[in-house]
Amino acid sequence: MADAKQPDVSKMSFEDALAELEQIVRGLEGGQQKLEDAITAYERGAALRKHCEAKLAEAEARVAAIVRTADGGVTTRPME
Repeated sequence: MADAKQPDVSKMSFEDALAELEQIVRGLEGGQQKLEDAITAYERGAALRKHCEAKLAEAEARVAAIVRTADGGVTTRPME
């Protein structure tokens, strides 16, 4: 897990970040990593979790901005 070639978390898609986070969780649950590797993986996992939460909040805000118009159409309201 301590690979220096890992992608920058801030540039990852939600799906890629979530997949990597799931892989990290499986590795940590397995308990077969050296302590230092487990700590590094945990730190990466925490960054991935934070990134996923931010992406979800952003998506939720975009969905909340979708409103139905009086004529039954759908539009978006400006995001605040």
